[in-house]
Amino acid sequence: MEASKTKNVVFVTGAFVVNTGWADWQAYFEGKGYTTIAPPWPYKDGTAAELRARQPNDTDLANLSLDELVDHYANIVKSFPEKPIVIGHSLGGLITQIIVNRDLAAAGVAIHSVPPQGVFPYEFSFLKAGWKALGLFTDLEETYLMSFEDWQYAFVNEMPLAEQQKAYDENTIPESKKVARGGLTSAAHVDFEKPHPPLLLTSGSIDNIIPAHLNNRNFEAYKNSGSVLDYKEFPGRNHFVVGQPTWKEDADYILDWLAKNA
Repeated sequence: MEASKTKNVVFVTGAFVVNTGWADWQAYFEGKGYTTIAPPWPYKDGTAAELRARQPNDTDLANLSLDELVDHYANIVKSFPEKPIVIGHSLGGLITQIIVNRDLAAAGVAIHSVPPQGVFPYEFSFLKAGWKALGLFTDLEETYLMSFEDWQYAFVNEMPLAEQQKAYDENTIPESKKVARGGLTSAAHVDFEKPHPPLLLTSGSIDNIIPAHLNNRNFEAYKNSGSVLDYKEFPGRNHFVVGQPTWKEDADYILDWLAKNA
């Protein structure tokens, strides 16, 4: 597939966090000549404090589904005059894979991605970090807000306490349990045998909620279709990878990969 050399980038935010976590990435990519956007999810256009103030009674967000969320980002991507690059983190990585699978992107980068349907996340740390978001035996009309203790395990493990707290205060927001459950349904389907635009999957060696082993199984699920498909594991990265002090090293690797493939 001929590279398009597009300079438009759509950053796709994952669950539990605000879209402004991409701000440093946007500034860095724009300094390299790219044009970027990092649009919020539906019903998440606000600061972390503003969105937490709606907990748990934001019924609009509570009723958001994964299908609706994917279509939200797919429509944004389709609004560009040429196919953009799509870069997503966590659940945003899953959305990125789906958009790439639909041939809507020039290239995709899935950072510590939630896996598509069929790649079952049996790792204990994933189950420990993520099961509460499913809201089993709770009211689906209410949103879920990750506690600081759960945030420490799922996102910011091995960071200093002050940095963990700062990251929580600035980023953590309520979530739709229906979106989380959608990750286990056909809404998360990807055709692993279909040829696709260039796709890079990255992982981190200390990520609890999306362990590197799970990311690698996601990578290996793709069949040999002749499409560009790459995988990179970074040492010392937890799930807060987008905001870790090492984020620029990851961004440089991705920029180099895009220069060769997009």
